[in-house]
This record gives sequence, structure tokens and C-alpha cells, in this order.
Amino acid sequence: MGILDGKRILVTGVLTDASIAFGVAQVAQQQGAEVILTGFGRGMRLTQRTARKLAIEPQVLEFDVADTDHVSKLRDELGADGGVIDGAVHAIGFAPESCLGGGFMDAPWSDVAIALEISAFSLKTLAEVVVPLMPEGGSIIGMDFDATVAWPAYDWMGVAKAAFESTSRYLARELGPKNISVNLVSAGPIRSIAAKSIPGFSQFEDAWAGKAPLGWDIKDTEPVARTTVAMLSDFFTATTGEIVHVDGGYHAMGA
Repeated sequence: MGILDGKRILVTGVLTDASIAFGVAQVAQQQGAEVILTGFGRGMRLTQRTARKLAIEPQVLEFDVADTDHVSKLRDELGADGGVIDGAVHAIGFAPESCLGGGFMDAPWSDVAIALEISAFSLKTLAEVVVPLMPEGGSIIGMDFDATVAWPAYDWMGVAKAAFESTSRYLARELGPKNISVNLVSAGPIRSIAAKSIPGFSQFEDAWAGKAPLGWDIKDTEPVARTTVAMLSDFFTATTGEIVHVDGGYHAMGA
């Protein structure tokens, strides 16, 4: 018997089995959930291929957070025959090349706007999809990276994450009366496709290795996945607007 028995969970952002989103989908299935994945564009084939690596191959539906037509389309597909959604995982982020790598003053607004839409506003977009399918309540979890400090090379993605954190709090306020919680899991660095696209990512790896009191494995998504699944369960019925750190304790340490 698993803690997600009978629950239907939507997981976005699965591209490869090295991603946190894949780890969440895997643990969610182990805990009894029916999992549905989303993908889009050129990445759709990657998502479909990776989906086959799960114990039970899930349905993969198209969802581009920047395409407003996809909101109602995905909602209709998920809600066919009276289907409900009990939980949704936001693992979506993107910033154009100019927004990362140390050129903070050089990034044009047109690129920054893309980073903010895809990496922050999209949490509200995902809520538009799933909230009507949560008549008895539910849980929305976003994958975060601590935005309380300025990280080297993270630049405008760090700004987007700060907006993401604020968005989660306003959604928590808005959706609480519907018995829908909105929380974030702030993970330590994981060596995924997204991480590899960040110039200077090795600086994060080196920092965590020496400072996290519980240690940190940049290739192990399971600690983050297990925490996320726990928060999707009925064990966190009075928690919303929260950021839970799963980073080996790095965030709590001084210099």
C-alpha cells in the first residue's frame, strides 16, 4: 500500500531519466499513483522515449506553457470521462542563452521576458489546467532553486526563480479556499539537461560537495523525488505557501 494509492498525478518536465521530474514520476508510481506526463515540440519524442523506462508506461500529453490554446486542450484531455487530478508537479524552466553565464547587464528584455514567462508565470498556467479538475482539493508542487541569494552565472534565471517563489505564495493564497495547496521543493543541484545548459554549473557542484552537512550527490534525484511525493500525499494537509529545502542542509550553513 502506497501513500499515493488511488491518486492521479500530472508531472511536467520529463525529458530524460536523469531529471528530477522523472524521479518524481518513478517514486509516485511506486507509491501507487497513476502518473501522466507532458511534453511538447521537439522534446516530445524524448519524453515519450523516457516514459517507457517507467515501470508502468504513462500517457504523455502535449503541453506548451507558452501556448494559451494548450491550457484548455490539456484540461479537456485530462478531464475526459469525468477524470480528476489530485496533484501536479511543475518542473519547467527555460532561459535564453543571454540570460545565463555572467552577462546579467547584457540580457535584453525580450529574452528576460521569455525566462519569466516559462520559468515563473507558467506555474499559474499549470494551475489554470488542473484547478478545475480538483473539485475535492489537491496539491501543486513546483521544483525550485533557492532564490534568496545571487548565484554565480545563474543571472536572470535566479530572478525568474524569485518570481516563481512569489507566484507560489500568491497561488497558495488564491487556491487555499478550494483546499488546494501550493508548495515548492528547493533542491540542491542535479546534473540534468537543464543544469548542463547553465555555464559555470560546476561551481554549484563544488560548493555543495564541501558545505552540505548531510552531503549531496548531484546524480541522485531520489531524495528530492521522495520529498515531493510525500508532499503530494495526504500527509501534508495543512501546509501551503511553503518552500521545503532538499539540499543536504546547504541552505542553512554559513560561510
